[in-house]
Amino acid sequence: MPRGLKLQQRFQTLRRASRWPIWADVAARLGVAFFLIAIVVLVHWLDRAGLHDSHDGDVSFLDVVYFTMISVTTTGFGDIVPVSDRSRLIEAVIVTPIRIAVLFIFIGTAYQFAIKQIWEKYRMARIQSKLTDHIAVLGFGVSGSEAVKELVARGTDPACIVVVDPSRQRVNAAEAMGCNVLEGDASSDETLLDVRIAEAQSVLVSAGRDDASILIVLTVRHLAPAVPISVVIRAKDNELLARQAGATNVINPVSFTGLLLAGSAQGEHVADYMADLAAVGGKVQLRERPVSAEEIGRGLDRLASGGRGLRLYRGGKPYGFWEEEAQSLQPGDQIVEVIGSGESEGG
Repeated sequence: MPRGLKLQQRFQTLRRASRWPIWADVAARLGVAFFLIAIVVLVHWLDRAGLHDSHDGDVSFLDVVYFTMISVTTTGFGDIVPVSDRSRLIEAVIVTPIRIAVLFIFIGTAYQFAIKQIWEKYRMARIQSKLTDHIAVLGFGVSGSEAVKELVARGTDPACIVVVDPSRQRVNAAEAMGCNVLEGDASSDETLLDVRIAEAQSVLVSAGRDDASILIVLTVRHLAPAVPISVVIRAKDNELLARQAGATNVINPVSFTGLLLAGSAQGEHVADYMADLAAVGGKVQLRERPVSAEEIGRGLDRLASGGRGLRLYRGGKPYGFWEEEAQSLQPGDQIVEVIGSGESEGG
């Protein structure tokens, strides 16, 4: 997957309270260009005595306009030329910088409203053609940005992460980290299709508001029925709604904080250990993985990785290490284990 390429920005963020429409922007650019041309016409008219017309020897106002246009556009037929030292100095010092400015205006306008759109569509098509098995982060606020930082710290290539957010500032921050980005509304079908949501490895949703997050989950689940979705929900009453919308995992930061506080009340090291498990920089880590071939038939307490098996998932149901089902691992089981931080690369 290409690194650091930016997906097409369909939704532009307003920089001010009011924004010029496209036609006004084009009119303003052309107005400046023709104003500069008018200055050159005036300069040439005032200095027409230094110009020579090889056709009839007389330089009229129409000749001045004609000479200005072919001069500004660098065409130059040679029928009207500056002959005096003053006229040549004016061409070099005044007309040439204006000529360059006008060309930049026309080229910039063409790029902004035509070439850039074609180029962005081409770049987006290239990214989409290779965009698969990626992690989609829908919302790059506090939780979303911290999730991306943690993923990168755990070894995930930023080029395998796609960030969608309506904020230009947040999108730029994600792009600076090396992620693929799209500025837009993650609850829109079109936006999610652009990032090939059905091809994603997993989806992380953190829109900042529970209602927005649940709507995004609904949209993702509609477009990608099989993709795992994790969502941040702040109100406990909305957790059930998020699951009904199709979320695989519902994370409530308020509840997690409560767990840490309760743990600290029952023992000074409980909260410390839970935080250690959650952070990539800790001495131990939680890891979920499929059972390996050599582990089939073994108990959850005898993993080939050397980790400590805590739970297994079989047919979507969880079983603890103390339960009978955990005494013999079967093909298709998913294992949740605790490993040392130095073992995270292996296993």
